[in-house]
Amino acid sequence: MEAAGDLRRPSPWPRPRVLVVGAGIAALGAAQRLHGSQRFPGLRLLEATGRAGGRVCSQRFGSRVVEIGAHWIHGPSKGNPVFQLASEYGLLDEEATSEENQQIETGGHPVLPSLSYSSSGRILSPELVISMRNLFSTLLGQTHMFLNLAQVPVPSVGEYLKKEIAEQVKEWTDDDDETKQLKLAVLNTYFKLECCVSGTHSMDLVALRSFGEYVTLPGLDCTFPGGYGGLIDCMLASLSKESILFNKPVKTIHWRGSYQEEGSEGRTFPVQVECEDGETFLADHVIVTVPLGFLKEHHKTFIQPSLPLQKVEAINQLGFGTNNKIFLEFEKPFWDPDCQLIEVVWDDESPLAAPSTNLQADWFKKLVGFVVLQPPEQYGHVLCGFIAGKESEYMETLSDSEVLTAFTHIIRKLTGNHHLAPPTKVLRSKWHSAPYTRGSYSYVAVGSSGEDIDTLAQPLPEETSDPRLLQVLFAGEATHRTFYSTTHGALLSGWREADRLLSLHLTSDYFHPTSLLRISC
Repeated sequence: MEAAGDLRRPSPWPRPRVLVVGAGIAALGAAQRLHGSQRFPGLRLLEATGRAGGRVCSQRFGSRVVEIGAHWIHGPSKGNPVFQLASEYGLLDEEATSEENQQIETGGHPVLPSLSYSSSGRILSPELVISMRNLFSTLLGQTHMFLNLAQVPVPSVGEYLKKEIAEQVKEWTDDDDETKQLKLAVLNTYFKLECCVSGTHSMDLVALRSFGEYVTLPGLDCTFPGGYGGLIDCMLASLSKESILFNKPVKTIHWRGSYQEEGSEGRTFPVQVECEDGETFLADHVIVTVPLGFLKEHHKTFIQPSLPLQKVEAINQLGFGTNNKIFLEFEKPFWDPDCQLIEVVWDDESPLAAPSTNLQADWFKKLVGFVVLQPPEQYGHVLCGFIAGKESEYMETLSDSEVLTAFTHIIRKLTGNHHLAPPTKVLRSKWHSAPYTRGSYSYVAVGSSGEDIDTLAQPLPEETSDPRLLQVLFAGEATHRTFYSTTHGALLSGWREADRLLSLHLTSDYFHPTSLLRISC
């Protein structure tokens, strides 16, 4: 007896046509899922740029590959689909895939062998740095107790942390003024680090009530030995080459329409996708995977008719910030062989003091520090610096020469060696300037909540009275309530939207001929 829904049986009615806007990991995840079902033969992806991957972007830096975008698999364990996929493709080393590595709990903040330099040119006491790191980690953990409470003491994570730190300072009675200031300076570095982690300009912008909703997975963060782009290449290989159109930016998605193709009498499509070059594509369903930063700037013209008010409010209220990287190559390392992280502490800074607003003079002070790319046999002597927020965006306006000069000055100041040879090469990301990205990743901002993420993810039309279901669907890291800002959140969101379509076409008569008659009336 033939199984119900057997894919070998010829369909008596047209197959649904699906378009995916974008070719990042959410888009590829959705496309893989739909392609594998063999129910969507006309599947196409429209990618605005000349490459796939989106915010996964491996790029050559001299003789090695570095990550301009996503760097780590955060929480590489069985619950992480990116880790599982990478393992199946054989893209990770034995240490990363070991059971021991998968069971390590880091709370999203793995501790690396580090060295902390102060702006006065000295190496700070490891004991003092560790004590402040532990204090910051403890206070950050306390923010989770306010999850979804009706009343919170202050609106933001930053305000809460500063309030608690002010109380801690009162207990530093045995410390002299210099030690107190140094402790505050170290804590300020961890504020900057958390800005990078959260993708925000300031922790004062991150909502306290929803902060604990983000979920960290077990496992010691790991990287791809051959580059994150290897995962994208493997995902691409599972799709037909003709299914992806590059350099095809979408101008407007017209939904709730009734469009007909020439030579396709009797069949209408509810969605027309208009590209910037004038070419149009008709579809029954469109999965939109563009970044939240792009939607913030273009949603009024990108989707027509206009989005429902509730979705527009979610787009406006959710946060989307910039976290950039700076890669510096040195002829000789100034750090010890076992050092994996260099932290930067500005002696005169404090989280309890107002930050500088002079971007031109002080932008480089937002630098958190550098990760030493490992192993040196593969990367040579390369540091990867991290900087978030408005300072990061200002850096994008500078030339490579200006950035190189600034970082040479910083490193000489930190080490106290004013004759230290400058870096031989520099490469940096510019995510805020990227026209189809406009930043790095999302966060739940003050004034928004996890419910806004769910609202953003809600397909259109929202009302079930329209028989043409799921015309416009939304995927991407900003649409995943507990894994926003991550590649695994992006991948899961793509799978989620693919499963919506699979469920619709496995369980409904949406494309039965009688449905076609109903739709065309």
